[in-house]
Amino acid sequence: MIGGVFAGMVGVAGVGVYNLYEGLTGGHSGSTTGPAAQAAPAKTGPLALAEVRDTAQAFLAAWAKGDNFAAGELTNDPTGASDALAGYRTQAHVTSVKLTSGAAQDTTVPFRVNATITYGGKKSTWSYDSALTVFRGETTHKPLVDWQPSVLHPQLTQGQSLETGQAKSPDVVVVDRNGKQLDAGNYPSLKAVLPQLRERYGSKVSGGKPGIETWINDPDGGLGESLHVIARGTPAKLATTLDSRLQAAAEQAVTQRAQSSVAAVDTTTGGILAFANNPVTDGNNAFNAAVAPGSTFKIITSTALLEAGVRPSQPAPCPATTNFANGKMFHNVENSSDLSATFQRDFAISCNTGFIKLAASLDESSVPAAAKTYYGFGRTWNVGVPAYDGSVPGGSGDEMTEEMIGQGQIQMSPLNMAAVAATVQNGTFHQPRIVAAELIDGPLAAAGAGLPSGIRADLKSMMSLTARSGTAAGAMGSVSGSDVGAKTGSAEVDGQAKPNGWFTAYRGDVAAAGLVLQGGHGGDSAGPIVTAVLKAS
Repeated sequence: MIGGVFAGMVGVAGVGVYNLYEGLTGGHSGSTTGPAAQAAPAKTGPLALAEVRDTAQAFLAAWAKGDNFAAGELTNDPTGASDALAGYRTQAHVTSVKLTSGAAQDTTVPFRVNATITYGGKKSTWSYDSALTVFRGETTHKPLVDWQPSVLHPQLTQGQSLETGQAKSPDVVVVDRNGKQLDAGNYPSLKAVLPQLRERYGSKVSGGKPGIETWINDPDGGLGESLHVIARGTPAKLATTLDSRLQAAAEQAVTQRAQSSVAAVDTTTGGILAFANNPVTDGNNAFNAAVAPGSTFKIITSTALLEAGVRPSQPAPCPATTNFANGKMFHNVENSSDLSATFQRDFAISCNTGFIKLAASLDESSVPAAAKTYYGFGRTWNVGVPAYDGSVPGGSGDEMTEEMIGQGQIQMSPLNMAAVAATVQNGTFHQPRIVAAELIDGPLAAAGAGLPSGIRADLKSMMSLTARSGTAAGAMGSVSGSDVGAKTGSAEVDGQAKPNGWFTAYRGDVAAAGLVLQGGHGGDSAGPIVTAVLKAS
């Protein structure tokens, strides 16, 4: 067998050796002299292992030699196989190939391909595994290779071919706001987002130089997956708003709790600084969770109350239980009470009943209006990758009172609640985004107005009180700085043993929010996750 070298490796399934075929591709039109090519009496019935082996050996020897016609004649599609093998040389620029066959497994023979590709003065060895199947022809009764594009390469399907050339565009690497490369190996929560970023914005970034690659051509002329790199180009850089240092802190923080997520934003721009999930899923709960935010939503409720004239120092007794207008009975966590509480005290200790009693100061449109006017909810967010916009539907009766404490039909993600804390800190809503605004298709969401200065000052004072002596004090005690604020939340879910834990806070120009599903008290579960990110800023 021309070019055949036999290695003395003992096979299985009745085949005694592995065979290596090598040669220069050259488009020969003769035929091989392999055993399967010699005239033989017609046989019927199942193939013998020797027939499978001999046919596979003859086909691989012809392919390696560059005798495309002979190789095609050993298949059930002589023209298709011959043309594909010729294209392997002319389009994929394979100048030589070594094929090492393995032991036959019934009618299938695996083999190893070591192809040398030469293009543009560059040379590279491309190695991969493939397999072929031999069957008995219905009319000729001869053993034939069942020709499929996957014989040439296992990822090829009908109508596809291989091509080598200069890539149509350079590779794109995603970098943080300081130019450091981001990858899923170091930052696991980016696994789902990095491909989305490259797909959406890779063609919009300049710079970089295409490399030389081998890829799949689709039947419609489109480019499929790149399979092999002959020469690397210079990648283009897609800049994000992420901060690798905060991203690392977020990734580490969520390992503290199962079913946890966190997101952090720049309060001055809305740029997303970090996000992380445990476990890492394609759903990305940091951006896409849609669950009740519990008492963290009291930031928005308080905005509506302050706008209605309620003052932080106003008496607002906090009984253990209460209802509004003979509606649903509400209680505080652990049925705590403080009958001498003020409004700001209710906020700091996260008193549900005090807020329910204050519902008389509002109408059913007050909370949804505050959420839309000052915090950007009820508008379309264009974050740059898939993200939930948050929902504050409003309602009357029990729905209104449930929304006073962040329950009912209200749904939020950690990113939504990070934006709420950021709005209080900055005074103006900046829609979160993960890339430059000019890269994003469509306008960014904008609130109707900035927070009135008096309301903002009251909210900051109330969040500061919560961080220093309220329900957030345990988690925030380790966070330095004078400009800090926080709010905890524990959102009860029917049929769930423990509530979902929430926490949102800011320090300086960084705001973050965390969620731990079935985490219990937000200060204990989500609090340490959020503060770990803030301390890294």
